[in-house]
Amino acid sequence: QVQLVESGGGLVQRGGSLTLSCVVSGSFNDYNAVGWIRQAPGKEREAVSTIGKIGSTTFYKDSVKGRFAISRDNTENTVYLRMNNLAPEDTAIYYCAAAPYSDRMWWSRVQSYNYWGQGTQVTVSS
Repeated sequence: QVQLVESGGGLVQRGGSLTLSCVVSGSFNDYNAVGWIRQAPGKEREAVSTIGKIGSTTFYKDSVKGRFAISRDNTENTVYLRMNNLAPEDTAIYYCAAAPYSDRMWWSRVQSYNYWGQGTQVTVSS
């Protein structure tokens, strides 16, 4: 079992920045990647960014490349998502989730994630 707890959401103006944090606990052997998945009102969940449990492999959704940066602090068991130049279309609930796959090819698929946090709201005003 893996537990994930997000924090850091909030209300920000267009062009602003936020950093989301996800503390991961539980069985270290039950996952191989941690990602951020978001769900906007009336839309399906989409994978935004993911990082491997070890190494430096990452995944970014095209629309956030150059604006978002994912990182990992293994000493704190925490994954961060730094979001810059936020836009209203980034408004969503952001979930932290863990996937058993170490191969990056699976990380863009929401169905790849089998452990989920409770989510944190990010709202970007125009």
